[in-house]
Amino acid sequence: MRIIAGTLRSRTLAAPPGTSTRPTSDRLRETLFNVLAPRIADAVFLDLYAGSGAVGFEALSRGARRVTFVERAPAALRVLEANLARLGINEGVRVEGKSVSAFLRSAAYASQSQEKNPEPEKNPMQEQSPKQGRYEVLFLDPPYDATLEYAATLSLLGGAAQAILAPGATVVAEHRRKFLLEERYGALRRTRLLEQGDAALSFYALSA
Repeated sequence: MRIIAGTLRSRTLAAPPGTSTRPTSDRLRETLFNVLAPRIADAVFLDLYAGSGAVGFEALSRGARRVTFVERAPAALRVLEANLARLGINEGVRVEGKSVSAFLRSAAYASQSQEKNPEPEKNPMQEQSPKQGRYEVLFLDPPYDATLEYAATLSLLGGAAQAILAPGATVVAEHRRKFLLEERYGALRRTRLLEQGDAALSFYALSA
């Protein structure tokens, strides 16, 4: 695999062994980031079921300010950390070695606690950043056969964990073209469906 564009263009990435982790193809990643292009610069990006980290690294390469990778499989986690070292990235990234549901629940709790106990007001001359724990672009790519993961994760993001979504956030799910996701998951509503070969990308946003 390789990074397609940006500051890390053409750098290669290792992939986890076996077939349980299926990296997003170069072609589909290019399609994804062509759509996301206006939103990536300086974005806070969340890569769920990150695998090798290819999608998150592509976001960093194209200007994302911060990327959080969530991956629980030990083999994939080792490859992800090796890719971080291979690329020499030591800023703007965080790796969470836990299940996606556990991460989302803990992140939502932290975000809600921050809402109740905000930090002291900063100097207005200082650069303001999005609230900690809020993500502007979220990507999820469970193993294709783990069909229950899609509903569980999207339902969390449209329900109990929606506190981690920044205003106007985009949620993208990669899935089999023949496996149709729902139009709505709680407050999440599908806004776009792109199909490419055997794969598809479903784009969601919070309902107004």
